[in-house]
This record gives sequence, C-alpha cells and structure tokens, in this order.
Amino acid sequence: MATKSLTINNKFFEISYEIVNPMATKDIVFLHGWGSNKDIMKNVFSSYLKNFRHVYIDLPGFGKSKNEYVLTTNDYVKITEELLKLLNSSKDIIVGHSYGGKVATLLNPKNLVLLSSAGILEEKSLDVKIKILFAKIFNFLGLKNITKRFRSKDVDTMSENMYATFKNVVNEDFSSNFSNFQNNALIFWGDKDSATSLESGKKISNLIKKSTFISYDGDHYFFAKNAKDICERIENGIC
Repeated sequence: MATKSLTINNKFFEISYEIVNPMATKDIVFLHGWGSNKDIMKNVFSSYLKNFRHVYIDLPGFGKSKNEYVLTTNDYVKITEELLKLLNSSKDIIVGHSYGGKVATLLNPKNLVLLSSAGILEEKSLDVKIKILFAKIFNFLGLKNITKRFRSKDVDTMSENMYATFKNVVNEDFSSNFSNFQNNALIFWGDKDSATSLESGKKISNLIKKSTFISYDGDHYFFAKNAKDICERIENGIC
C-alpha cells in the first residue's frame, strides 16, 4: 500500500493505492463502490490478468483515503485523473463497481468495464419513500439527531461531509453519460442484484453503443464468485 498527495480545486488529498504486477506495460484500474474500498477489489482480481499492471485505488472518504470535504462525482473524477497522471498510468482499462462505475465512465477509458454500475435512476420502494419523507420533516423541525435514524445503511456511520457527498451523488441520472460513451464497454451484472437492478444493466448496455452485456447468478457482489470468467472475457474483449 502506498499514498500520493495531490491538490484539486484547492483541496488537499492523500490517496491510498496499491499496484500489482508493476512491470506490466498495460494498465487496468479498479474503482470500488460506495462504502467499499480497494481491498475488496484487490482480493477478487489480483490473481488474474497477469499481463496488466493493476492499480487499486481507495476513493476519498473510503478505505485509507481520508476526506474532509463535500465532494461531487466530478470531483472524484478529477482526483482519480490526477492520481493516474502521478502514477504514469494509462487508461487502457478501467473497472468500476457500483458508484465506481460512474467515475470510470467519466474518465473515458479506452476500455470500460462496469460491474453492476450505478447511474440509472430506479423507482424507490414505498418504505424508502416514507423514510425520506420523515427525514425531511424532522430535518425541517431541526431534529437532526432523529433525522440520522432514517439515513441509508451506506452512510449511517459516516461523517457529515461524506453524508453530504452521498446526497450529492446518489440520485444522479447518468443516462446521457452512458449514451455519450463512444469506446469499448463490457458490462457485467448479477441477476439477483437488489442494489442496481438487472434491468438497469440492460438499459446501460442499450445506451452504450459498443457494449457487451453478460449476467451471472449473484447479487451486487456477484463478481467475487465469477472473477475468473470475467477476467477471461476482459482479456478477450478489449480493443
């Protein structure tokens, strides 16, 4: 594990990352999802794709990369872009899981790999709608301690700035971003995913013109049990 210091928009960041197969000449960059970290991605993928230099990154606010600011998805893109420059990293392949898929898409790699990517707005369940309503009411009344009880499990232990960041990014519609992506894309999904539905994956595949869609038996972390097949498809499907 190593770190790089960088400044974006007058904000200082110390980004934790890890490199596997450092002598390889082509790069594959891994971006984790919200509430996750680089170790989850590394544990799954590091034993495959031996011909690539793997770059595993803790996005700010996760893993060992601290964050003291309220950020947007564009901030995460700028931070990641700057880190890749500091690492002399090409954007041959960028793999993004869940929220990391949105960041990966905006980085515009030569080859995009999406694992149950976020970015398609889905209808919220009645239970979630009720929680949002009560949270807004209590917040309006100034009862912030009560409001916290209605937060998503993804953020209930996070700092106020990360909760504000979550609110900035959670309801983004990336349909136009997917549609505008012109390069090669491999889209992998778990058919029992309840966080980002299978229908969302199919929609993303329809939006990205040069894409291939493959689903597996599994949930939001389906890739943990299907890494070998996914990596073989990456090796055979990149341009």
